[in-house]
Amino acid sequence: MAAEYTSKHGLVRKAPAELFMVFADMRNFVEMLPADSRQSVKADYDTVSVNVQGFNIGVKVQTRTPYSLIEYKDNDAPFHFNVFIHFDRGEDDLQTDFWIEVSADLNMMMKMMLGGKIKSALDKVVDGLVDPSSISPSDLKDIKL
Repeated sequence: MAAEYTSKHGLVRKAPAELFMVFADMRNFVEMLPADSRQSVKADYDTVSVNVQGFNIGVKVQTRTPYSLIEYKDNDAPFHFNVFIHFDRGEDDLQTDFWIEVSADLNMMMKMMLGGKIKSALDKVVDGLVDPSSISPSDLKDIKL
């Protein structure tokens, strides 16, 4: 049975289309990494993969629903997961209600070890976007999990 995690909602002072475009291109995630870590990461528009301690972890874009939802799916990862990134219109056209949902097939031990950390990491991503509220690929590297 899949474990379900939902981040808090955050109001980002960017239009949904603008924020969506940053998350739609998987190459932008490489920009989040320190320069010395980028050599182990491979990315194109639809996929990103990294080898960590002998495990390949890949993610691919499953669906893009302009400008409201992006679904990422595992791609050659040690367990199955889906990540849903929501870009809902905020109080006006220049704001986005941003939030994340994760569904992951984790065994009981992984749920106990990672459950709280996953939720915390999702909330930190939301906080990182809400606070600076000026999102570009180069800004994403400042979000620390």
